Amino acid sequence: MFCRVSGVRLPRLHRMPHRARRLLVTAGLGLALVGGCTSDGTTGRAVGDPVTEDEARTLAGLLERNRERGGADFVVTAPYAEDRLLTLTGAVDFRERVGHAQAVTSFDDGRPDDVRTLFFTPEEIWVGDVAGLADALAADGAPGAAYLRRPTTSGSEDGTPLLVDVLTEVLLNLSARRADDPRAFVDGGYSWAGQRSIDSRLTTLYRMPEGRTVAVASTDDTLTQFVTTVAGAGFDVTVTLSDHGPRRIELPAEEQTAEAGDHPDVARALGV
Repeated sequence: MFCRVSGVRLPRLHRMPHRARRLLVTAGLGLALVGGCTSDGTTGRAVGDPVTEDEARTLAGLLERNRERGGADFVVTAPYAEDRLLTLTGAVDFRERVGHAQAVTSFDDGRPDDVRTLFFTPEEIWVGDVAGLADALAADGAPGAAYLRRPTTSGSEDGTPLLVDVLTEVLLNLSARRADDPRAFVDGGYSWAGQRSIDSRLTTLYRMPEGRTVAVASTDDTLTQFVTTVAGAGFDVTVTLSDHGPRRIELPAEEQTAEAGDHPDVARALGV
């Protein structure tokens, strides 16, 4: 069952850094950073030093590079309570802005994990592989349906979007058709933050305004990790990308899908 995120503010996050994009999240996370050599091999770099012009060009093209590569595998984690963790694991097509994931909510109190399958676009989410969903839909006049489709709630007027919708929007917004102006990174308070191994890949870390952090692969300058905090909720979201390359994701067929709005009791009972 997916939780709602009470008190979340939905500010605009400037896309690295000028064209505004709705990532829904701001502020930052302090990481254990390891100082060392810069990406060009220079030693003695201090954490907090401003980015160089070469680094600014790399940062300016991160989201465009995601789109050019086509897609990536991902893991998104959000420890939204002391005893609860939501993890999305799957693949994203940055060009078509569509993703597929297994969503697992883990509990520390002995309850079994809640596991579901998701497909998502910026506008809609399909939820399936929920125990009892197919039988409930068949009894409610939708035989053969295995997925409930609903609009995303990230723009809901009551201000309490579902956490899973926040995470999918953050992920889908990590791409762009054009690079930004590198000069904005030199003058905008972006800083070098050391180096770190992420999933056995050496990355260079950069601190962004308002505390956000990005990790860039040292081998090919691709975005490896993006860390931020959900504004107004106080927990951190970490997006880790790997194996960048083309992805083809087929959404569930119409005959497999039922509209959540047509089956409100089923959707409510199963927490969709």
